[in-house]
Amino acid sequence: MEVRDSFGKALRLVRQRRGLAQEDFSLVSSRTFVSMLERGATSPTLEKLDSLCTVLDTHPVTLLALTYLLGSEAPESFEQLLEKVGEELRDLVEPG
Repeated sequence: MEVRDSFGKALRLVRQRRGLAQEDFSLVSSRTFVSMLERGATSPTLEKLDSLCTVLDTHPVTLLALTYLLGSEAPESFEQLLEKVGEELRDLVEPG
């Protein structure tokens, strides 16, 4: 599955779990653009991702993690993914 498709599935899942309609994003995006994202027809910029996540009341990293969990051909558990990301972040931000 392409990352655009899995991002669209993740966005739709979070939007629906939050009880939001595509129209609820009208202050940050058009309903048409949200629909295109959910269908995997386009990808958001980082700025747009941040705006969408503000409406979703969800951290952008959460939405991206869900994207990769849904799109993985060899799915990791979310615990495995969080552990991997945590280790990578520690290696990148902690000195020596």
